[in-house]
Amino acid sequence: MAQPTRDPEPPTAPTPTARRLTRDDLQAVVAIDAALVGRTRNEFFERRLAAALARPEIHAQFGVDGPAGLEGFVLARLLDGEFGSHDTALRLQAIGVSPSAQGHGAGRALMRALEGAARKHGAGALRTTAAWTDHGMLGFLDHHGFSLADSQIIDCAVHVGGLRSHQAPGSDDLDDEIRERDQADVRTLTASDLKAIVRIDRRITGRDRTPYMRRTLDAALGESDIGVSLAAYDDDHIVGFLTARVDLGDAGRVESTAVLDTLDVDPDFRRRGIGHALVSQLFVNLSGLRVDRVETSVSKADLALLGFFYDVGFGASQRLAFVKPVGMASGD
Repeated sequence: MAQPTRDPEPPTAPTPTARRLTRDDLQAVVAIDAALVGRTRNEFFERRLAAALARPEIHAQFGVDGPAGLEGFVLARLLDGEFGSHDTALRLQAIGVSPSAQGHGAGRALMRALEGAARKHGAGALRTTAAWTDHGMLGFLDHHGFSLADSQIIDCAVHVGGLRSHQAPGSDDLDDEIRERDQADVRTLTASDLKAIVRIDRRITGRDRTPYMRRTLDAALGESDIGVSLAAYDDDHIVGFLTARVDLGDAGRVESTAVLDTLDVDPDFRRRGIGHALVSQLFVNLSGLRVDRVETSVSKADLALLGFFYDVGFGASQRLAFVKPVGMASGD
């Protein structure tokens, strides 16, 4: 008796392979993102892609193709000192897979490409943030080996008025705010301030981090949707600075939020209200730009810095910080 024939096994779908994004991918990236978040963020992605093409040594951007073209993308940027960290990491800024392509390995291919880029950059980890209510993203991060980081995301509603959490009885918020800004001559940070901020950073860290500070300044002045970085002067010398950016769309944000990357004050000028003056002026500028919130990331062990930010009104954010050591295998 003849043996019954078996239907041939369906062909196994090839494992997706990630490649570098190019200028030609912009509209496809925007379309995938719009399908996921419900609105078009063309300007955000145009700026991110242009920054990566201009500075490929600090950016990693990959895409995955399918039969109909681009099916997924990931954007990341090198961290090397931001938020007070002493470790090099690659920060995941945005990731998306077309709804019709999900569940077929595109996300896995993108994460593997990102880990390879992290190793190439000498980064020991991948980092990102996500809202605790973004269950889809939280599930994705868990699936790919991320865990809660040892840093805390804190934020504050932008307001014009005295910064301190506890005003003196009978004090006027506006008067307190003006007094805070009067502690220093606060101006917009410019490219010519590089040498001065390197000097302050060297005094604090004991290291010459000129390349990092140059990248920070370039990003603050050129990669942000809106430049809001500031320098504090005393007798025409810079004695403190902060770098901040307003990126409409970074890490899945849909609201207008400024991110404060760096806040440094010359050790000789601490406890003179310089930090308060910088943050007070930042709030005034952000209020004029109709930015609703400002956030930053602080190590949970840095009690002094946490104390400063709590004193000026910051508190625990609804966003969480995540980290994945490079080398850990991605989930299937």
